[in-house]
Amino acid sequence: MRVREIDDDEGRRLRRIIRRGTGPVVTWRRAQMVLLSAQGMYVAKIAEVTFTSADRVRDVIHNFNADGFDSLSPKYKGGRPKTFVLPERREIKKIAKSKPAEHGLPFSTRSLAKLADFLVAEGVVDDISHEGLRVLLREEGVSFQRIKTWKTSRDPDYAARKARVELLYALADGEVIPEEGEPEVVLRLDEFGPLNLQPRPGRQWAERGGKHKDPDREPRPRRRATYTRPHGVRHLFAAYDLGKDKLYGHVKPRKNRTRFLEFCRYLRSLYPAEIRIAIVLDDYSPHLTTKKDTRVGDWAAANNVEFAYTPTNSRWLNRIEAQFTALRYFTLDGTDHASHKEQGSMIRRYTIWRNKHAADEHLRKVVDRANVA
Repeated sequence: MRVREIDDDEGRRLRRIIRRGTGPVVTWRRAQMVLLSAQGMYVAKIAEVTFTSADRVRDVIHNFNADGFDSLSPKYKGGRPKTFVLPERREIKKIAKSKPAEHGLPFSTRSLAKLADFLVAEGVVDDISHEGLRVLLREEGVSFQRIKTWKTSRDPDYAARKARVELLYALADGEVIPEEGEPEVVLRLDEFGPLNLQPRPGRQWAERGGKHKDPDREPRPRRRATYTRPHGVRHLFAAYDLGKDKLYGHVKPRKNRTRFLEFCRYLRSLYPAEIRIAIVLDDYSPHLTTKKDTRVGDWAAANNVEFAYTPTNSRWLNRIEAQFTALRYFTLDGTDHASHKEQGSMIRRYTIWRNKHAADEHLRKVVDRANVA
């Protein structure tokens, strides 16, 4: 069985319906079947391509031969849309959450149109529109989401390290009574950078543009382009005392063990020598004691300091990361510093302001969002 002879205008109209992809899914699917038949494809092949039955293809072609384009847009009766029963809703949700490859389909993801076509072809439902499928999935708690990767830690000491870091946080928050020998001060330490000199995207207040622009209005600010960055980079060594809610930082030209110990000596000088300090940090190589270089371990033992390392690939356990989000937002976004001295001065002045205004509402919101992320 084949569709009747169609002229060029009808062929172009069918092609527009298919290419546009808008409107009811029923119209799109029926137009696809009719056009494939007009191109000489047999009914069995059309059924295979459109993921439906041969009988349905014959019905569509027969109706088009009798009623023309009116048959592509069936006139459904008014009233309340069809309510899908619980087994149908469960099956639709199950299929929507499954991968197309599990059903032998040649794609890795599918749109509402492809999902609706598959549900009809499999006989799960007789018919369903795009919007009806969207509403049903929303009611079932299913949405079209972006998939992200997640790297799990393979640290053999993961459980012990994580437990120690969480205990130190509990001590700093006052949730646990410290036992004898436990640190009285807990700091979180990490490096932020590299800090290079470049125009950074950001936001600022400016006049809105419009169709009738005022020639006397100041031009919209633009950022320059950088082709070379010959000024090198800097690194920010930062530490956060949760008990005092204070942030400390030093900008240094290199990120190595010598600079790390310099910053640790500064942190040690902020507290009396008899007070034991714990520093939570990641296992970046300059933070570790090695067989060739034991300076870190020797200094910690001599200065009443404990280094608590977060598990490998678990830097999210370090609470200072949220402070870096606020630092980037308030000191780097929308800037174009001419020198590292100017950029470092901006960071230092922000640190002083931040410690004086730790209860600032906007600052607290930025940090809280970063902590949740």
